[in-house]
Amino acid sequence: MNMQQFRKKIEQRLEREGWTITYNHEESTLRIEDDEIKKGVTLALKPLIAKWEREEFSAVDEAIRYVEVGLLAMRQKPEIEGNEKKVFPVIRATSFPSETKDGHALLYDEHTAETRIYYVIDLGESYTLIQEPMLENSRYTKEKVREMAMFNVRSLPQPLKEDVVAGNRFFFLRAKDGFDASRILDHSLLDRMEKQATGQLAVAVPHQDVLIFADIVNERGYDVLAQIALQFFGEGRVPVTALPFMYENGELEPTFILAQRKPKSE
Repeated sequence: MNMQQFRKKIEQRLEREGWTITYNHEESTLRIEDDEIKKGVTLALKPLIAKWEREEFSAVDEAIRYVEVGLLAMRQKPEIEGNEKKVFPVIRATSFPSETKDGHALLYDEHTAETRIYYVIDLGESYTLIQEPMLENSRYTKEKVREMAMFNVRSLPQPLKEDVVAGNRFFFLRAKDGFDASRILDHSLLDRMEKQATGQLAVAVPHQDVLIFADIVNERGYDVLAQIALQFFGEGRVPVTALPFMYENGELEPTFILAQRKPKSE
């Protein structure tokens, strides 16, 4: 299937009354916009057609669902008040916009040299980023929103799946709730993983839907971690960073690892 055929297939699945779909030939993207609110979502087709060719049809379905849910969420205007238990932090790259297209400043905190912390209201299948103007008519301050978000993220389950490669242990947290990477902000979790580690503890958040811990005991472990982080970074719907972090004394330090070998199951 060529790009034109694939594009038409995706357009057919996204046809809705009140939505306008525009194709950017140079960038191979589809812009799906709600005619009433004049806001929309841009869908990159090149990575999507690659997944289709690999028969990763569920990934294509997920992207379609992401557009549908995203546009519906844009019509909602939730307030912080009454949604206190639904306020969460999300991890984004430092290149992520600091304001909306309308010029409204987003609420965020610096995290590491690679990451920032933004704050959202969970809507179930999607969430809305909290903007600074939302605090103006609220009894909540930025500090209170931060406090709520950190409390709520600590209350989330922490399912971990373990794998061992060349003596190094890798743990994958994928709860599929949209806040997997956010668990990196739970210092009690990081401290617990550090105490359990027999070697150097490394942490990675290649995209928003996964948190990776690595108990590295030899040089091969660094190679494997670098390859895993890069692979996940390329596959994520909302990429964050391919650089892993070393965790020591309560601090996260981004570390560039020059991987020499591809990982393979042991």
